[in-house]
Amino acid sequence: MLNYIQQILPALLGGTKVTLSIFAITLIIAIPLGILLGVTLTSKFKPIKWLLNTYILIMRGTPLLLQLIFIFYGLPLLGIVFSRYNAALIAFILNYAAYFSEIFRGGFQSIPKGQIESAKLLRLSKWQTLRYVLAPQVFKIVLPSVGNETINLIKDSSLVYVIGIGDLLRAGNVATARDVTLLPLILVGIIYLILTAITTYILKAIEKRTNVWR
Repeated sequence: MLNYIQQILPALLGGTKVTLSIFAITLIIAIPLGILLGVTLTSKFKPIKWLLNTYILIMRGTPLLLQLIFIFYGLPLLGIVFSRYNAALIAFILNYAAYFSEIFRGGFQSIPKGQIESAKLLRLSKWQTLRYVLAPQVFKIVLPSVGNETINLIKDSSLVYVIGIGDLLRAGNVATARDVTLLPLILVGIIYLILTAITTYILKAIEKRTNVWR
C-alpha cells in the first residue's frame, strides 16, 4: 500500500497545485472586486444598481457548474474562446465576486450613518473615512461570512474537473479508474480535509486578532 501511495502521490500533489492556484487567484481577485461592487451597490445611482443586481441575481441564481460549462462550451458558439484554465478562473471570479459583493454591501449598510456624518464634521476625506472609520468595522462584521465562502471555494474548485482540468479530484479519479481501487479517492478526501483545516485555522487566527478592534 505504501508503495502504491508513493506512486500516485506525485500526480495528486500536481493536482493539488492546480486546485490551490485556482483557489488563490480567485480569492485575490474576487474579494477586491466584491468590495468594489459592494460599495457601488450602496450608491443611489439606480441604473448601475439595477445592472449590478441583475448580474448578482444571475450569478447567485444559477449553478456554478452551469456557469463553467457555459463559459467553456457555450461561448465558443459565439466566437468567444477561452482556455480551460482561464474559463475556470473567469467563472469562479464572477461567481464569487457576486457573493462577496452582497456580503460587503451588508457590511457597509450595517454601519450607522452617524459615524459617516461625524467623519465629515472632523473633515475627513472619503478615503480617510473608508480607511479609518468604515473598513475596520466592516472587515470584522463580514469576516465570518467571507470565511465561509473561502472554505466553500476550496471544495467548489473540484468542479473544474468537468471541463477537463487536471485538478486534485481529476488526478484521484484517473488513478481510481486505472487501478480499480478507492485508495486514491480516500487520499483526495484527506488532502481536501487538510486544506480546509489549514484555511479554517488561518481564518480563526485572523478573527481572533480582529477582536482588538472592539
